Amino acid sequence: MSQENIVEVHELRKWFPLKGGLLQRTRGYVKAVDDVTLVVKRGETTGLVGESGCGKTTMARTMMRLTDATEGRIIFDGVDITRVKGRKLKPYRRRMQVVFQDPYASLDPRQSVISALTEPMKLHRLISNRSEGRTAAERLIDLVGLNRDHLDRFPHEFSGGQRQRIAIARALAVQPEFVLLDEPTSSLDVSVQAQILNLLGELQKEFSLTYLFISHNLSVIRYMCHRIAVMYLGHIVEIADRDSIYGDPRHPYTFALLGSAPVPDPKERKGIALLEGDVPSPIDIPSGCRFRTRCPYATAKCAKEVPVLRAVAPGHYVECHYDIDFRSKVAVEAKAT
Repeated sequence: MSQENIVEVHELRKWFPLKGGLLQRTRGYVKAVDDVTLVVKRGETTGLVGESGCGKTTMARTMMRLTDATEGRIIFDGVDITRVKGRKLKPYRRRMQVVFQDPYASLDPRQSVISALTEPMKLHRLISNRSEGRTAAERLIDLVGLNRDHLDRFPHEFSGGQRQRIAIARALAVQPEFVLLDEPTSSLDVSVQAQILNLLGELQKEFSLTYLFISHNLSVIRYMCHRIAVMYLGHIVEIADRDSIYGDPRHPYTFALLGSAPVPDPKERKGIALLEGDVPSPIDIPSGCRFRTRCPYATAKCAKEVPVLRAVAPGHYVECHYDIDFRSKVAVEAKAT
């Protein structure tokens, strides 16, 4: 593992068994995450983008050990934590935290703000008494832009944006190095979204945090992320830095996904191919290339052979049999590398 990588995922799979019949035998699997390899570099924000149901959240929960992987390896700061359990996992829990999508559901309605902030500190023995806890909670609440008198209130007394600020403060309470942001702004108003995104950016600089940012909002991903992984039907089909993804997409799905994003000027959409059809079921994945049933460039080879994630430029990887010029709509078979 490179020292610049804080998290590495190798050939990760998360399959959910489908049981049926009188004896509840396994009749198949939902292949939510299927053979994914991903690297998150220290100090950066890595984006994970794709349509709803493509496996983004399942992959993130598996990476964070909130659910067990079916196969593969999860390496955090040089240590394989894939099968670590119980108390041995506790030190890693402190170093990686999560901010969930829905602030209305992620906070305990019966727990005051100060209790929510100090409970993880007590669990990890970062404070020794109530006075220390109050001081630490006040510092956290200042960091996220709320008032100290909010500490003794309960979640139902806050707006959505304020609740998400509290959730961010709670994640920072144990001084993590790696924070998973699972669509943290999707349930908020647009004006509030901008405030939360700016806050996350400021906190990242101040505490040298590493983010894995999950979203289906391409504008948010572009604003927040240094590197972006595009996910489709449990697979990562393209990985590159932000400028390459938005300026030179090399996979048909990425190109179509960018074309589906709303734009202020309809003229800008001219010539862009929109996504058609629905994502196939993860229970019955198409043979060969998973995207072939929706791809305008698919050939017989795409139905027979599974494409390999290959380098098309330094740091730019694509899972496709062809090199495609999207302007002329010409697909040329890729040379073996």
